[in-house]
Amino acid sequence: MAVDFSEFARVLKSLDVTGQVRELPEPAPTAATAAAQLGCEVGAIANSLVFSADGSPLLVMTSGAHRVDTSLIASLIGAASVSRADARSVREWTGQAIGGVGPVAHPAPIPTLVDNQLARYDVVWAAAGHPHTVFPTSFAELVRITSGTPADVGE
Repeated sequence: MAVDFSEFARVLKSLDVTGQVRELPEPAPTAATAAAQLGCEVGAIANSLVFSADGSPLLVMTSGAHRVDTSLIASLIGAASVSRADARSVREWTGQAIGGVGPVAHPAPIPTLVDNQLARYDVVWAAAGHPHTVFPTSFAELVRITSGTPADVGE
């Protein structure tokens, strides 16, 4: 299946990201399926999870080996309520579908937390806007390109 990821690749290039978008043979809607196809640890997959924080979008880039603690996230950002966003909100806020949400290339910037656990890996893999595409990056680069805040986001 040929996927057009040229726009996402253009955004990465504009952000001085050197890692190239890679098309996977199968969709990778979970960290485990992505890791299996890439031959890396599940923890090296940077899941892009979209939450509704008091009705506003929040992106949490978390290690695939981690579960996000929404109560912890709420206290970190000073929100009364944090919950997983529904598919319609994810598409509206990111312009991308669940299972392929990348850390960038959204219609508008989204406040982002980047899981400190990702710093354990020299290379982390993030979705590139489609369930069939990923790109290699690093913890520091994720923080930079998302203008994100490093944080402990769960366990």
